[in-house]
Amino acid sequence: MLRLLLLAAALASRPARGSISCYDDAGQPVDWFIVYKLPKSHHRSPAEGMRYMYQDQHTQGWVEGRHLMNSSEGAVGRTLQQLYGEAMRRREEEVAYVLYNDEPPGNSSSSKGHTKGAIVLDAAQGFWLLHSTPHFPDLQTNCSWPRSALPNGQSFLCVTFPYSQFKEIGRQLLFTDPLVYDSRVAGTFAQDLPALLNVSRGGHVQQEPWNSSVALTSVEGKEFISFAKFGLFGDDLYSGWLAQALESDLYVEFWQRSRGILPSNCSGPFHTYNVELVGFPEPGPKFPTMVDHSKWCVANRSDSGWACIGDLNRNHAEEWRGGGTLCVRDPAVWKTFRALVKDHKHCEGPWGALLGG
Repeated sequence: MLRLLLLAAALASRPARGSISCYDDAGQPVDWFIVYKLPKSHHRSPAEGMRYMYQDQHTQGWVEGRHLMNSSEGAVGRTLQQLYGEAMRRREEEVAYVLYNDEPPGNSSSSKGHTKGAIVLDAAQGFWLLHSTPHFPDLQTNCSWPRSALPNGQSFLCVTFPYSQFKEIGRQLLFTDPLVYDSRVAGTFAQDLPALLNVSRGGHVQQEPWNSSVALTSVEGKEFISFAKFGLFGDDLYSGWLAQALESDLYVEFWQRSRGILPSNCSGPFHTYNVELVGFPEPGPKFPTMVDHSKWCVANRSDSGWACIGDLNRNHAEEWRGGGTLCVRDPAVWKTFRALVKDHKHCEGPWGALLGG
């Protein structure tokens, strides 16, 4: 199934670059980037809570971010400036956008999907930014960093996709059931992208199946797979689906201060382990998962090579909420995320003893 999905994505058309794109720390358009906002120590200044590590297709690994998370000069800030500036100035038939967050700016949490992100596109292409930060971004404050997000780690994945791929992305969002707090999908966008329009109006899937995976191809031909589940899927995204679909044991990093944390799971052919300690290469920091709000997973072995960034924690409540993850099979990305795993939780009971979890 995965081979068929990837083959379908590889055959997709690759239009020329348009104006909407992910941008790097130097202000150059990039096919994709990953940002890891670092936690802040209790005794450090607020600026320490806005430092980040960065990688894209050119860095071949983590490099220290050049700016702070609240800067319009950093990768996330530069990317979102297209929304604050250009998209607001251009006519509605030229740019569409959808902003969603289960904890939107100025509001409390929602019972809809546990998913956070931003989509901005024009008639040629656009970006999909998946992230883990509550109350972000706020259109009223021009990309300011929420104080509540200072203490903990946060994850970001931005991918530049051709226009045609937003049909599939819209369909995937019908499964994740996002809380959309601001949007504009009008004119030709509404005609071409009915699922994205439906999502912007609060729509979601109405019948089985309650989960969906689809291959997506970036503007430069990079292949990703989106995994999305609706709340009625009723199982953990990672142990209940992703590990078996990717045919690999997974280490999962997620927010472990929520209620009803699911233990590491060794009951299936492929196992799911909770990460307990994250560490960047020296002189980078090490920190426990209790101060990390990011959501990512990585395959155990290089021959699998999968790394994924997305929405969901491993707890009982989120078995019954929509959400998803975006996965890439890339040796450099896999290596950087696998190296972050400094310790993990072994499986409990007989499974741990028998399988060495």
